[in-house]
Amino acid sequence: MSEFTPHILVSIVALGMGLAFVSADRRSATSRALGAGLGLIGISIYLNVRYIGDPLSAPSWSGWLAWPEALAIVAILEWILRVRRTIPAAPEINVAFGDRVLRIGQLSGIAYGLFALQWPQLRVDSFLRVFNHPESLLSTGFWLFFTPVAIASLTGLVGIILVLNRRPDRAERVRILAMAIAVPFLVAGLLLPLSVAAISTVIGEVIFLVGAVQYHVQQGQRGQFLSRFLSPQVAQLVAERGLDSAMRENYMEITVVCCDLRGFTAFAAEQPSGRVLQVLREYYTVVGKAVADFGATIKDYAGDGILILVGAPLPITFHARCGIELARRIRSVTVPLTAGWGTETAPLGIGIGVASGVVTLGIIGTDSRLEYTAVGSTVNLASRLCDQALHGEILVAERTVELAGEIGLKARAPMVVKGYAEPVKNYSLMLDASRSAESPTLPAPAPAESAAVST
Repeated sequence: MSEFTPHILVSIVALGMGLAFVSADRRSATSRALGAGLGLIGISIYLNVRYIGDPLSAPSWSGWLAWPEALAIVAILEWILRVRRTIPAAPEINVAFGDRVLRIGQLSGIAYGLFALQWPQLRVDSFLRVFNHPESLLSTGFWLFFTPVAIASLTGLVGIILVLNRRPDRAERVRILAMAIAVPFLVAGLLLPLSVAAISTVIGEVIFLVGAVQYHVQQGQRGQFLSRFLSPQVAQLVAERGLDSAMRENYMEITVVCCDLRGFTAFAAEQPSGRVLQVLREYYTVVGKAVADFGATIKDYAGDGILILVGAPLPITFHARCGIELARRIRSVTVPLTAGWGTETAPLGIGIGVASGVVTLGIIGTDSRLEYTAVGSTVNLASRLCDQALHGEILVAERTVELAGEIGLKARAPMVVKGYAEPVKNYSLMLDASRSAESPTLPAPAPAESAAVST
């Protein structure tokens, strides 16, 4: 039993590493694949030592003991494949080739398991611990089992090279290189004599652990820093894909929601600065909660104006419908508050604009300050619609209405907007009659009062 103890400890380490990676990010399919691979390696080590420590007493069903190894190969290659998919590739790169290579490796792992079921004793006699009897290196039995393992390892190496060719950020590069270095030591643990196999396996585990710890430390530091400056969605994007990837320009059709307070300039001039800040904090809080509930992203706070992106950086399939519903939620939570914030001489209201279209997205800034930005005429249009909205009114662009299939909207006169050759069609979502009767009458804001965000 004492000669098996080191292998049992190595098995426990592998299982613990797998559990740690899954628990650290259980929602990530990438982490689950990695955790499954490491866990299966731990199970394989224990079973092979427990039941095939002495080849002469191997059970007739020992072929089933190869399946944790086969499934570990499948899981590790799946992890590499999923890592590949988190790193955008240049248009000229054939991403299908790398995926097919990794799938071939997974099939090789399954073939290894099937061969073990067909010839269980041959695996024990000619493959496991082959360096106890080196003459078996030239046998057909050895190559029958070594070939699929070698193919799987080679395809994994090709997959890693292709990942590195996409220029991942440093944290991901360190982790993927650690796996490339660790795999030969893990495979050697199957072939070396039992007396030294545990040393080889634990070296492989430690190598990968060092790389993985480096990865998670850098991801944690990055997430802690970015969470103070970026929305949770943008921070998640950077954490998953790396800063370099997130900073690349991206073109998407999204919906932009812009809202600001009516009468805020007069209110700010009349009230103490402490009261103005208190109102803005409450306003930002209620709007921020609504935005979070809909999975949208606040791009800008500009005084009393808030610019919101629906469908970026994380895509939302029905972003137009979601944008309209978000605008309604913002209106429903802010209208009662504006009634309490304002005064008789400086009443407050809320106006909202919604527009949909293709924009350019990305992270810009310097080493000390980053900002997730959206640039395009759609942003400008949402801002201009917000400028013209009356208190409690939501002005919606024609493209948003087309995408959302919204009914019950009142068409307004086309609006002349800078950057558009023709007047822009737009539609109005007014407050219901009972709420309108309770709301103060405010004129549409003058352009100088708008908190529109320039693009």
